[in-house]
Amino acid sequence: MDRPWLKFYEPGVPHHIQYPDIPLDRLLDNAVRDFPEREAIIFQGQKITYRQLGEEVANVASGLAQRGLKKGERMAIMLPNCPQYIAAYYAILKIGGIVVNVNPMYVERELEFQLNDAGVEIILGLRDFYPRLKAIEEKVFLKTIILTDLHETGDRHRPESEKATAKRVCDYAELLETGRRLPPPSVQVNPDEVALLQYTGGTTGLSKGAMLTHRNLITDVLQCVSWNQDAVRGEERMLAALPFFHVYGMTVAMNEAIELAATIILLPRFNVDDALEAINLYQPTRFPGVPTMYMAIMNHPQVHKYKVSSIRVCSAGSAPMPIEAQKHFEELTGAKISEGYGLTEASPVTHANPFLGKRKIGSIGLPRPDVDSKIVDLETGEKDLPPGEKGELCIRGPQVMLGYWNRPEETRKALRNGWLYTGDIARMDEEGYFYIVDRKKDMIICSGYNVYPREIEEVLYQHPKIREACILGVPDPYRGETVKAFVVLKENQQATAEEIIEYCQKNMAKYKVPTSVEFRQELPKSNVGKVLRKILREEEMKKSSNRPS
Repeated sequence: MDRPWLKFYEPGVPHHIQYPDIPLDRLLDNAVRDFPEREAIIFQGQKITYRQLGEEVANVASGLAQRGLKKGERMAIMLPNCPQYIAAYYAILKIGGIVVNVNPMYVERELEFQLNDAGVEIILGLRDFYPRLKAIEEKVFLKTIILTDLHETGDRHRPESEKATAKRVCDYAELLETGRRLPPPSVQVNPDEVALLQYTGGTTGLSKGAMLTHRNLITDVLQCVSWNQDAVRGEERMLAALPFFHVYGMTVAMNEAIELAATIILLPRFNVDDALEAINLYQPTRFPGVPTMYMAIMNHPQVHKYKVSSIRVCSAGSAPMPIEAQKHFEELTGAKISEGYGLTEASPVTHANPFLGKRKIGSIGLPRPDVDSKIVDLETGEKDLPPGEKGELCIRGPQVMLGYWNRPEETRKALRNGWLYTGDIARMDEEGYFYIVDRKKDMIICSGYNVYPREIEEVLYQHPKIREACILGVPDPYRGETVKAFVVLKENQQATAEEIIEYCQKNMAKYKVPTSVEFRQELPKSNVGKVLRKILREEEMKKSSNRPS
């Protein structure tokens, strides 16, 4: 296979990497061994060394084993970024369990589907999330609910609301205390075993769990590390503002940081003032993010009062980075932004622009080491297209998933003849740089979150007043895109936009909720009755172009 991109790798970036035959949790063991007294985590003033983190992981692993978590069983983590997330993640892997990342913003309906689909029996979440879990306890298979606070104090007093299911509810502090009294579990984990079920939405409306192995995840981490030759193990400081429950944040802000034995500066969520304070105080050298984060920082009215020049490298993903915004942020900080591409099914990063080599602003860059990419025709998916022609982007590499959990038909569609068919429309130029022309069919990206119209439409169709609904992503200067609903009411029914939005707020995570609703007498359809989203999109683009700037 012709790989023109290899000519444009920076000096020192390998064409091929020798990947260690180890499970993912060994990355943490190595950091603990080599840098025991280095700060592993800084979280709201609290500092934890690698030695302390290693001890906590061992204690959590012992506590989980005592609670019945066995090799191959699934445990969910429903937390914002906090030290407990990191400890639980590596503890689950250490005893051969499978991590299931759960978005903390999910409402009951979303939680019920994912927990049942994955067969989760144990979940770790914030105490504030307990009412949502309690509301679905009769509909899921949970045997143990472990609760914690952002700052775990060891106080084991249970509120009245938790006492009804006291046998099932366990405090994180209890888990640690139990684990300290037990020997560490000894489990042999094969790198080709599943480490993570990472759920991704779908245009069918069904969320699917991508089965990512230890080898998949280690591969992607080492490819990321190899891409920046200036990184020094044991000396980097990673600003972790991306959520770990998202595959991008998990790989680039957490696992890559652990491989580098970096100090992880944890933010439970991105707030521009908190981020600037953390940058000013702790001087991170690396800051993976999404465009809205970088834009919020550079547009902050007092940004020049903060010391932001410590940041050397940034990786931008999840949404296109506006060219002017990239230039402005680099001028402000002196950092280099590498815009790239990835998807859940590939652990996730597959392409990136060089940090110091030839960058092509607006492209997703070059395939990473050991990643093959090609463009195939849209009609059959079997004809390889030459440079310059648009078609479906396909990827082949050691970080590609095993398949979708309990979804053999969806797996067959995505994985064909050794290639992952991404569903993204792209082109490659003569030098091997790739460009995304259009995104996965109908997908919306709001502030870096993937939003699938069909899922929102399914909720809207359950509203008693709605006959038809169509969801579209419309341009938004800050979020990139925002969600708009087109609604046709049933005969003799009346509703307001506020009523529809409030209904959505009760039935889906906040970032999915439409910000505007347009009522119509009918929706444009094809001759077979399919709603023509394309026409609505064209109408919105025309409206946008006619608005005064």
